[in-house]
Amino acid sequence: MRKLIKFLTPPEQWRVPAFVLLGAFCGLSIYTLIESKAVSYLSDDPKTCANCHVMTPQYTTWSNSSHREWATCNDCHVPQDNVVKKYAFKAQDGFNHASAFLLRNEPEVIKMKAAGNEVVQDNCIRCHQNQVTDVKLSGWVANHKESRTTRKCWECHQEVPHGSVHSLSSTKYYGKIPSEHQETLPEWLTNMLTEEQEEKEQKTETNKQKQEDHE
Repeated sequence: MRKLIKFLTPPEQWRVPAFVLLGAFCGLSIYTLIESKAVSYLSDDPKTCANCHVMTPQYTTWSNSSHREWATCNDCHVPQDNVVKKYAFKAQDGFNHASAFLLRNEPEVIKMKAAGNEVVQDNCIRCHQNQVTDVKLSGWVANHKESRTTRKCWECHQEVPHGSVHSLSSTKYYGKIPSEHQETLPEWLTNMLTEEQEEKEQKTETNKQKQEDHE
């Protein structure tokens, strides 16, 4: 343990710069986690998906569908058979989404990858198993369940639950999602700009009053 500590401890002449850089890195990391609402991604709240404005069409169409009353985004798009598998999938999917958004590499029409297709299909069957399969038939019809569940559900139900609107340019960003998820500036910067604007208006009013008194 001592050897490890000694190995990680920088030489004396580099300790101050190293600790400054470490503090800056930790501070920026905490700031990024706060401003990106990172903790919200651990929840099942669909509004979380609207943290990224790219997902506005998906959030809007879901919120106007019948699925809104029964299923959240995670209920359909994340594995539900295992807690570890669920959060591992969320982490990988979130990293891919964040990378595409930060690099401005998101496609005009967002489509699920192969892994996402498999997860959604499994969740469709999990919720609608009684409609998809028949207990009586499964007892004497060979491969009844396999025959009824191999075809993708959305080959027929193409507009469930996201309708026919899928492109980013077809849905406006603002006015479709709650106001707290529309913020594009951090709160501290918004407050600073508001204070500067108020000071500017106050100076203008003061100068105007002085000019009137002088006349």
